[in-house]
Amino acid sequence: MNSLFVLGYFYSSCILLLLVHQASSWGPLDPTKSFISLPFNRSYYHIQKPYDVPENQRYSFKNGVHRLWVFATDKPHTITSQTKPRTEIAIQGYNYSSGVWQFEGHAYVPYGTSGICIMQVFGADPPHATTAMIRVYNGSLMYYQESVLVPSIYNRWFRLNVIHDVNAKKVRVYIDGFLKLEAQGRGGTSHAFKCGVYAQNNDSYYMESRWKNVKILKKCD
Repeated sequence: MNSLFVLGYFYSSCILLLLVHQASSWGPLDPTKSFISLPFNRSYYHIQKPYDVPENQRYSFKNGVHRLWVFATDKPHTITSQTKPRTEIAIQGYNYSSGVWQFEGHAYVPYGTSGICIMQVFGADPPHATTAMIRVYNGSLMYYQESVLVPSIYNRWFRLNVIHDVNAKKVRVYIDGFLKLEAQGRGGTSHAFKCGVYAQNNDSYYMESRWKNVKILKKCD
């Protein structure tokens, strides 16, 4: 009986050590594997900003960092728009309606910025306008207002990867290489990526986000 107990204890210890070793080897993934990085420069995006102020009063690009900011009292991006203030990098030339597409970027949100969307997958079936929104509320990084992705995101750089599989109607969100969310798509016939600051509900007076290493990728066929 004692020998069986010792043998069982030995096997249990071996399994535990194996699990600990395996867990310690788990780490961040590379969501861009099997994707092709597409050309990306100023010809592939434009800045959406309050229509009545010059671009350089709401956007700068220095040392590889895009800095975008807006005030709660700002105008929308067009005279006819009924939306809230924004300063966004709007991707152009890579609108898509099928396939698997990915946005990657390193983002930074300074303390105090709240009630904003920092990244969106534009396009969806009515009554929705977007398939995905990454927002910040009081320091928490969120998917819309449904799920907390990271509870404390202020004042640090983090890597955001958003994968949209149009045909499978799936959206996956990775933060620093870790899968944080898989959500249903929202349909739509045309999609595009945006990042920056777009005021939502309960927005702070001043809103800012910074971006670097922005990439647009497409899954290999």
